Amino acid sequence: MIIYIGADHGGFALKEQLKTVLSGDGYEVVDMGAAALTPDDDYPDYAKLVAAKVSEAPSSARGILICRSGAGVDIVANKFLDVRSALAISTDQVYQARHDDDVNVLSIAVDFTDPEAVLKMIKIFLSTPFATEVKYTRRLQKISVIEANR
Repeated sequence: MIIYIGADHGGFALKEQLKTVLSGDGYEVVDMGAAALTPDDDYPDYAKLVAAKVSEAPSSARGILICRSGAGVDIVANKFLDVRSALAISTDQVYQARHDDDVNVLSIAVDFTDPEAVLKMIKIFLSTPFATEVKYTRRLQKISVIEANR
């Protein structure tokens, strides 16, 4: 599985840490930026790069986005076809988002999330399979119809 990761200045330090941890766990990690800490950069620039890559392979690629509130990158990611991004709140919520909603991008709020909790949430995000029960696939099909009609 390829993991695309991106962050603005607010999430840059955490992104760098996560790249090391995830690579050490055997994941292929592709850094979509920022390449350097730039205090006046903008989160949409990195969120769109990650989301575009996940949109190309929504069932096999995953994305991790980081900004101060998490909301900005989450909003951007959800503009892309077949991208289902969720703002990470807790390990239980991340599990449910993967299991029930086949979330393929996880948005992290660096200002509101403990770094140890982030690592736990990401491990759950990457290891939890989507439950292919009829009710869950039906709901995703309805989302696909909405995307196709906008």
